[in-house]
Amino acid sequence: MLHIPILRQGKPYESVDKVELVHHATGEPIARVSQANSGMVVRDINRIDDAVLERFTVSELIDICKRAGERFVSSTLPIGDQEQTYDDYIRNLSATTGMPHNYCHANAQKIKRVLTELNVVIAGLTRGFDLSIIDKGYGEQNGRTLSYFRDGRTFGAVLPSNSPGVHGLWIPAIALKAPVVLKPGREEPWTPFRIIEALAAEGIPREALGFYPTDHAGAGELLRGVSRSMLFGGGDTTAPWRGDSRVEIHGPGYSKVILGDDTADDWEKYIDIIAGSIAANGGRSCINASAVWTPRNGKQIAEALAAKFAKVEPLAVDDPNAVIAAFANQAMAESMSEMIDFELKEPGAIDMTESVRGSHRLVTKDRVSYLLPTVIWCEDREHALRNREFLFPFASVVECPTAEMSKMIGSSLVVSAITKDQKLIDALMTSPDVDRLNIGAIPTYQLSWDQPHEGNLFEHLYRQRAFQAEPAA
Repeated sequence: MLHIPILRQGKPYESVDKVELVHHATGEPIARVSQANSGMVVRDINRIDDAVLERFTVSELIDICKRAGERFVSSTLPIGDQEQTYDDYIRNLSATTGMPHNYCHANAQKIKRVLTELNVVIAGLTRGFDLSIIDKGYGEQNGRTLSYFRDGRTFGAVLPSNSPGVHGLWIPAIALKAPVVLKPGREEPWTPFRIIEALAAEGIPREALGFYPTDHAGAGELLRGVSRSMLFGGGDTTAPWRGDSRVEIHGPGYSKVILGDDTADDWEKYIDIIAGSIAANGGRSCINASAVWTPRNGKQIAEALAAKFAKVEPLAVDDPNAVIAAFANQAMAESMSEMIDFELKEPGAIDMTESVRGSHRLVTKDRVSYLLPTVIWCEDREHALRNREFLFPFASVVECPTAEMSKMIGSSLVVSAITKDQKLIDALMTSPDVDRLNIGAIPTYQLSWDQPHEGNLFEHLYRQRAFQAEPAA
């Protein structure tokens, strides 16, 4: 059987303790993954040469990443003592996560794009200053002297299993000269391992690339041991770390589509954008809309969305028409569905999709469960379901006067405001609760790679210093 090793400073290591990954639908064993205990994680982080990438310029590292991006989607790469083609990667990824093949391909292309266009990503993070300033430590930019030093000497990431595309968020750390220590999601070791092998094949020193499948205790030691990190997870997972400035949190997004007074009556023109924002990538991303806010016509919008989503059926992962992912962990799907049903017992909210579809959202087939798209019409804008997020296409529709929206919507990773109402735009522009703001008919999932997605990795790793030097004689 395929064995996925720990990579200790890039060198494969097989541990006695292993976790078996099985096919989500058949139960067939797919791989055994070596597990690192927390002591190993601590020891290895303390042994990292944090200057291992300093011998490269940022420009050289970007070029390596560009080549690695092409290799990621085209080459046969080692995985343990075996080799993995790109098609093998897609099959393995889908097998253990339940994601349809077409979504696996789409996410792989996102990762390729980050790697091959890393110069654009880095320019967005650094606001376009001359990158040789990072190499030298100081330099001139527009008549000003700038100086930066890398405060984040080592970088770690505790990664999820829900969507491979998120791995694009840690990749810039390599070009910014920080060695990385990665803890993969339990069901998704495939993508970070393949990225590491693509980078190593193109010249990134292996000692800069750590891969540590581990448990909750090991993840905690990773976050405590590295100097900067990012953490993906639900509210319960991320809450203990929210006060730690060394940890960049990537939790639930609570992203939203908003209609203004000038567009609410033309909602039918935008229903495809709204539906796509909810359901793209199987609804598994933090940039999927989990709510639609409108000053009026809320029930009609909810009914129209329900009618579109009622056509969705659970299909095999290799079916090109598959648009929702399977849950190999049936208990997880049941728990989410039960949570929604429990909240619906409180008056003020209605599941519109269930009445249109004529069946419950939870569908179980053999070993797997599916959660069908769900649209909740919140007659009461204070209802608990107005601001919930789940790992499937789920959204509430809420009516609220536009003058109150910016205060009512709460924390939102992405807001797509389909409006030309300047008062509403100004209120959203000044809101500290909106991380990314799209003005116009732009879906929530449409990202601009020259702008930070959530937080700024350059500012997370580097600090600006005051700098003066006596003129040369």
